[in-house]
Amino acid sequence: MTAPLLRLRDVAVEYGRGAARVRAVDGVDLDVRPGEILGLVGESGCGKSTLGRAATGLEPLARGTVEFLGRPVEPAGRRRRGADLRRLQMVFQDPYASLNPRRKVGELIADGVVLGGGRRADGLRRARELLERVGLPGDAVGSYPHEFSGGQRQRIAIARTLAADPACIVADEPISALDASAQAQVANLLSELVAEASLGMVFVSHDLSVVRQVAHRVAVMYLGRIVEIGDTATVWSDPRHPYTEALVAAIPRADGAGTLPVDLPGDVPDPAAPPSGCHFHPRCPLVQDRCRVQDPRLEPVAGRSAACLVRAPGSGNRAGAVPLTGPGRP
Repeated sequence: MTAPLLRLRDVAVEYGRGAARVRAVDGVDLDVRPGEILGLVGESGCGKSTLGRAATGLEPLARGTVEFLGRPVEPAGRRRRGADLRRLQMVFQDPYASLNPRRKVGELIADGVVLGGGRRADGLRRARELLERVGLPGDAVGSYPHEFSGGQRQRIAIARTLAADPACIVADEPISALDASAQAQVANLLSELVAEASLGMVFVSHDLSVVRQVAHRVAVMYLGRIVEIGDTATVWSDPRHPYTEALVAAIPRADGAGTLPVDLPGDVPDPAAPPSGCHFHPRCPLVQDRCRVQDPRLEPVAGRSAACLVRAPGSGNRAGAVPLTGPGRP
């Protein structure tokens, strides 16, 4: 098996101090390999964007390690990173916020070449090539970010990322701010880039239908923890964690019958005071007494890993489980 480009082990990120401390990410292990898109999904506030930022050094770790190409990823600061770490790049949710409005597009993209040791003139030539690669005219180098639509600005942000010759990209909700047609275009573009250059990518999104189409593997996150991870088709067709099952049931379906998706029961708990035992137990239809006190860990089950005491190996898996039901349930 190919060695991972990006490797996270026992990663935790915390905010605040004392009683007000919030653990946004709690003991996450992930690997991202060349040519792979790993989808990271979950409800808003589950910690997936924080995890993406921690993976690129934009958030300090309270615990754990992040390695890229075998080297530790240190917190980003004022000092320039080494050439290897510059190949770990991030695409942000809001392209307009991540593009300097006072600089021309060509200059923004050329920065990646210059930081890698290239000349400014070479960077501008490369900027034209990359703009054409992401579906924009090369002469856009002379324009400013505000002259483009949201989808076009995201393409510019992707071109700027490519200028650094990345080996791995963390894309944080890269299509959520776009309209439907632009979402499809940008998602397809990212998939093509991964396939062509054998990049690794973490695709952070709350849109499960998009992740299902673009990701090779999917990691489901709940209250700072990964609760299920595996091949996308397997996880979607036969989810083994009740939270994953609820997310899949909540995907709208154009079935022609006018059915509605199933609502995920309850509210997300306060991350500053998470429930004891399994964090999902207050909302889980399969909850047992032990779920309230025992903390489940990811265990191999049916071709993937899931953190569920009821469906863990030796517990009978799905036997006796009460499935989620509703008009949108497949």
